[in-house]
Amino acid sequence: MLSHDPYDEYEDFEDYDDFGADTRSARVRRKTRLEDDPQPQRSGRLTQDARDRLADQREDAVTAEIDLPGTAYRWSTWGTGELGPHPWPDWLVTELAAVDTELGVLKTGKEADVHLIERGIPDGARSCLMASKRYRSNEHRMFHRDAGYLEGRRVRESRQMRAMTNRTAFGRNLLAEQWSTAEFAALSRLWSLGAPVPYPIQRSGTELLLEFLDDGDGGAAPRLAQLRPAADELTELWHQLTAALELMATEGLTHGDLSAYNVLVHNGHLMLIDLPQVVDVVANPRGPEFLARDVANIAGWFAARGLPDRLADPNTLTEHLLYTAGME
Repeated sequence: MLSHDPYDEYEDFEDYDDFGADTRSARVRRKTRLEDDPQPQRSGRLTQDARDRLADQREDAVTAEIDLPGTAYRWSTWGTGELGPHPWPDWLVTELAAVDTELGVLKTGKEADVHLIERGIPDGARSCLMASKRYRSNEHRMFHRDAGYLEGRRVRESRQMRAMTNRTAFGRNLLAEQWSTAEFAALSRLWSLGAPVPYPIQRSGTELLLEFLDDGDGGAAPRLAQLRPAADELTELWHQLTAALELMATEGLTHGDLSAYNVLVHNGHLMLIDLPQVVDVVANPRGPEFLARDVANIAGWFAARGLPDRLADPNTLTEHLLYTAGME
């Protein structure tokens, strides 16, 4: 309690005008607050009230997890972040009452891990499988080859650009967001054009939810690198691949990291995956170089499996794709 009221020196004003009355009321209110409602000490420590609030929040979080049905680990995140392009596929569960259940890990990588997720209505009426691609936290992220890919991509704030260039913790977080945003945008664009890519369901932060491509027996569709196709199947897959690359070239794009490990074969159809580093062939000064490398990598794999040289000539295909992209 204060030993001296600084407003006492103004008491004489109360007999002459309203200023004194207002000041007296303010003084009483201030004394009451100081005596009855002491302010928290600013020592950097939590007050008891703050501790109680945090405990309540933790209890609410635990209760929310307990209320989840079965083995679900979260309620559906549909409606948050960016959603995939229209029309939404019929198989996709969009009800907000659905829950997500994690079924296992599909793939681990340097930049991201891919998990298998089932999203379904708790009563079992509908469900769908999704691949959850989660870019790793900044202390594990290893975007070791991103400098060339990011040419042609810029952010407005110079501070952010410096942070990404210097690979600070803040910059690595920005890079992860940029990579996930770029991949989701590329998949949405290509899927809308009819390109052979999995449907991009949604993006929330650095998590992408994608259509799960299965092998027909409950497992994931195999990568091209895992297969040893017969001659006729090899030729068919090559034609599918060149058609996909040509479609991307009409949009001025190339995969950027194309290999037999970034291609799936789903029910006989070739599907392109892993496109966070998709390159704008025109805007990126090294765009033609990335396109030529994509073609050389994938053509080399087909040639090693017996595809005739007249079909798998990388120089001819590269020239054709550059011409298609408008770069004579």
